[in-house]
Amino acid sequence: QVQLVESGGGLVQAGGSMRLSCAASGLPFTSYAVGWFRQAPGNSREFVIGISWNGGVSTPASSVAGRFTISRDNAKNTVYLQMNNLKPEDTAVYYCGARSMNVDTMPAQYKYWGQGTQVTVSS
Repeated sequence: QVQLVESGGGLVQAGGSMRLSCAASGLPFTSYAVGWFRQAPGNSREFVIGISWNGGVSTPASSVAGRFTISRDNAKNTVYLQMNNLKPEDTAVYYCGARSMNVDTMPAQYKYWGQGTQVTVSS
């Protein structure tokens, strides 16, 4: 049974930092890409950034470029999203998704999803 579990969300002030984790189990992690997405109330799920099976990092969404980075630790089957200089508009539920091999920016291309973790940035 495949599971993706996000953690690390919470409340932070604008300008602060937060690191999210996505821990995977039940799949050949080193063959999978992981994408981070977010969804604010009333909005569709949007791509943030992703990392391919071989560690290649995708172009991030323009709204987070220069502030968010992604990394993976294959020994721990975990992908991290480091978020710096957070803004109130970053407030959303953050999801990680997994798909074979390479990153895609479309949510429908992801086979597995975590349950999401809430990130709230106060002004």
